[in-house]
Formats: sequence, structure tokens, C-alpha cells
Amino acid sequence: MPPEPELCVKIGVSRSTVREALRLLASQHLIVTTRGVTGGSFVAHPDAGQLADGLSTGFALLAHSAGVGLADLLELRRALEVPAAGLAAVRRTDAHLAEMRGALFDPAIDDFDTMLSAHSVFHRVLAKATGNPLFELVGRPLYQASYGEEVVAHLPAEYWSRIDADHRELLDHLAARDAGAARLAAARHLDYIAVAAGTQTAGTPTAGTPATGETP
Repeated sequence: MPPEPELCVKIGVSRSTVREALRLLASQHLIVTTRGVTGGSFVAHPDAGQLADGLSTGFALLAHSAGVGLADLLELRRALEVPAAGLAAVRRTDAHLAEMRGALFDPAIDDFDTMLSAHSVFHRVLAKATGNPLFELVGRPLYQASYGEEVVAHLPAEYWSRIDADHRELLDHLAARDAGAARLAAARHLDYIAVAAGTQTAGTPTAGTPATGETP
């Protein structure tokens, strides 16, 4: 980028205004500022992790607003993860399978934070296994979104046991490279989460669920 004095002239503002603007850009990781003879402000290369963190903050704010609810977030998860499961079944590597096996947990440990973290890791690796970095970028904030204390307090007693069983079934389909079965397992998994969270009625799958006998 041009030096500060040149920016002041081109934009027609004071040096303090330019410095404040550069400071804000740097805080958002959009530019990198260095000192010294060869220093200056340089446009930063996009970083997927930082972009995902920004999306996470945005989703967290939206989830607690009047316009967007948990049902909306879960519906978006479903729209993303069902096709992702099919792609992952075709494109996954043995390393991806090993990572997902490492994210399996014993639901008997009864440690909510541990199980929630493992659950998030499992789905993030599944997104990574698609080979499309945008699945992981968009999915990561969704996996980190909070369900809220009220929802968590009323989850069924068997919730984590069912989540664990679903993960193991999905992993089996990925290992077998069965894309259709993987998509169907992912759809059932996310339908269960929506029912358990109270955003969907049991037996009424959301739009996009394959009908009985239909190839997903």
C-alpha cells in the first residue's frame, strides 16, 4: 500500500484518520504492518482460520438475535453436511478416517464439554474429507454455535449415546466409500439433533430428506 502521507493526499483526510483506518484493517487481519526502512502496510493473504473465526462470531451474534434461531442454524447444517458426507465417502483418505476415529468418545464419561468438543472435531474432519476447503470454512462456525443453556438442560438422557452411535455408523459408511448410505446416515443424524433440540418434530424430516426407498 502507499505510505501514509501519500494516502492522506489521495483520500483527502488527515494522517490520524489514515492511521485509525489502517489500525482497524490490521485488527481484522486484512493488512500486515511492519516497521523499518522496508516497512509499511501490506495486504494480507486470506487465512481460512481467521475467516472461520469471523464467521463464528457472526453466527454467534445472529443465533442470539430475534431474526435467526437455532432451527435456522440446524437447517443450514443439514443443507451443508448431508452432501458433504457423500463427497467425503468418495474423497476421504485413510488419514481422515483415523482422525475421525480419534474423535469418537465414550458417552459414559458424562463430561459435556469433552463430548461437545469431540463431536465438533468429528464433523470438522468430515468436512475436511470432502477435499473442498469451503465446506470446512463454512461448517466450522456452525459446529461451534451454542444451543443455549435451556436446550442443553433438556436434551434426552440418551442424547450422547445416540450421537456416538450415529458417528460410528457414518464412519463405517465412509470407510466403505458408500456415498448414498453416508448421506442418509448424515440426514438421520441431523434430524435426530433437531428433534432433541426441540426444533423439529419426530417423524417429520426437513426438506431434502430422501423418501423411503429413494437413493439419496
